[in-house]
Amino acid sequence: MKENYTNIPVEKLKFAQKKDFLHDSKFETKPVSYFQGAFKRFCKNKGAVVAACVIAVLVLFAIFAPVFTPYQPAYYDMSYCFVTPRSNFFADRGFDFWDGCKVKNTNQVGYLKDLALSLETGREVIKHGDVTISGEDNNNYTYRYDTYYGVGFGKYKIISEAEFKDIQRYQDETGRQVLYPVVKSSERPTLEKNKYDANIYYKMENPKASVIKPKLDKEGNIIPNYWKHEEGKASSLVPEYTSLRIEGEDGVEEKGKTYFYAYGRKVDGGIEVRTEYYEYYTYLHTQVYKDGIGEPTFWFGTTETGKDIFACLAYGARFSFIFAIAVAAANFIFGVIWGSISGYYGGRTDLIMERITDVLSAVPTMIVITLLKYHMGASSQVLVLFIAFFATGWIGMSYVTRVQFYRFKNQEYVLAARTLGARDARIMFKHIFPNGIGTIVTKFALVIPAMIYSETSLSYLGIINLEAGNTTSVGTLIAAGQRSITSGAAYVAIFPCVFLVFLMLSFNLFGNGLRDAFNPSLRGTED
Repeated sequence: MKENYTNIPVEKLKFAQKKDFLHDSKFETKPVSYFQGAFKRFCKNKGAVVAACVIAVLVLFAIFAPVFTPYQPAYYDMSYCFVTPRSNFFADRGFDFWDGCKVKNTNQVGYLKDLALSLETGREVIKHGDVTISGEDNNNYTYRYDTYYGVGFGKYKIISEAEFKDIQRYQDETGRQVLYPVVKSSERPTLEKNKYDANIYYKMENPKASVIKPKLDKEGNIIPNYWKHEEGKASSLVPEYTSLRIEGEDGVEEKGKTYFYAYGRKVDGGIEVRTEYYEYYTYLHTQVYKDGIGEPTFWFGTTETGKDIFACLAYGARFSFIFAIAVAAANFIFGVIWGSISGYYGGRTDLIMERITDVLSAVPTMIVITLLKYHMGASSQVLVLFIAFFATGWIGMSYVTRVQFYRFKNQEYVLAARTLGARDARIMFKHIFPNGIGTIVTKFALVIPAMIYSETSLSYLGIINLEAGNTTSVGTLIAAGQRSITSGAAYVAIFPCVFLVFLMLSFNLFGNGLRDAFNPSLRGTED
C-alpha cells in the first residue's frame, strides 16, 4: 500500500527526543602525528627496543669511558704486558675473579722463584699461598699467579743520585718500600741473560746454569744473598764500586758485628738499584709524572705492548661512532640531494645521473683506498678513509631516495601543489621528501654500523693504520688479540669482539624496528 505523505494525521506525529538525533561524536583521543605513531609501533617491537637500549649503552660507553680512565691509547708499559683484567672491587675482597690473576702451571724451579718473590716483598704473588702439586715426580705446581705482583723487580735499574734521594723521601713519607738491597756483581749469575735479573736476590745452586734454581737451607728455606758491609768500615767492598745504603736504616747483628745492607751501588751514569716495579710504578706516576695514575690497575688487562685495553677500546669506540656518523651524514646529505634530483626530474636527467652512479659503484672501495694512500701518503689515514668511504658511499642513499621520489611525485597532493604554482624545490623537500623519510632514515641508521664494520675490517687487516697519538681502532685491538690467543691472553680479543658483536646485532635489530615503524606495510619483509 502506497503511503500518502501529503496528508498525515495529527495523531501520528510525535515530539522527537534529544537522544533520537544522530550527530558525529567528538573525538575523545588526541590526534597522533606520523612520528608519534611510528614511535608507538617501534615500542611494540621488543627486540628493537632492547637493541636501542644496547646501542645507548655502547654510545654512553664511548662518550664517558675515556673520562673515567687515566690511561690513553698512546700509553704503554712493556713491564706490564699481558697482565690480566683487574678490578679492585673483586681483588680487595679475595674473589678468584677479575682479580688480576691467572692459573699458572710450572715446575719446582718456577714455583720457588715466585715463592722467593712473595717472601721478599710480602705480596701474594701466589694467591692465598694455595698450591696444588701433581705429576708422577711431584714436579707440577698449579696456583693462581698475580700478574701484577709477579713482575717483581725486572732488571737492575740505573737512576740518578737525585732520584735515589727522592725515592727515600717517598718511602719515609708513605711507608711504602721501593728500594731493596742489591747483590754484589761478583755473586750474581754468570750468564748474560740472568746477570741483570733483579729478581734473583738469593743464593743459587749453580750460578753458571741457564735456569737458576734457589739454594735452600736444611729447613727448606730460601737463603737471601744481599750485599752487606760492616759498620764503620769502607763500603767499597768491590774496588770499582761504592755501595749506598738507606739513611736511618737499622743495622743487622751477625756474630757480634753490625752490618748494613747496600741499597745501591755507584756505576757509570748513576746508581744501580733494585726496585720493586709495582711500587716504583706508583712512585713514578704519583711523584714524577703526576698524570693521575696511581697503582697499576687495568680493568680489561693489557696487550702485548702494555697498552690498556679499556682505554684503547673506549677511545676506539668513540672514534668509530664519530667517524661513522660523520661519513653517514655526508653520504646522507649528498645522496639525498642527488637521488631527489634524479627521481623528481626523471627522463634524460635521470638517465645521465644514473649512468654516473653506475660507473662509480663499479669501482671497488679497496682500489680507491689504495690510490688515495699512494697519492696522499703524508696525509692523515682518517682523511684517506673518509674520502674513500664518501667517494661511493652516498650511492646507496641516492638509490633509496630516487625510488621514493618516483613513488610519490605523481600523487594528487603533488599535482595540486604544482597547479598552485609551488616551486620544484618546495615540492621536492616540503611534500615528497617527508613522505619518504621513513625508508630514508632506516637506510641512514643501517649505514652507521656498515661504516664501523668496514673501518674495523680495514684496520684489522692492517690496510689502514689508525694508531697515531690518541687515536686507535677496534679493529687494531682485534688484530692484537688474534696474535695473543696463542699466548694465553684471549681476553685481549674478547672485549673488542664482544663490543663489535653487540654493535652489529643491535643496529640490525634496531634498523628492522625502524623499518616496521615507519612503514608498517613492509612489516616482516626483508630489505
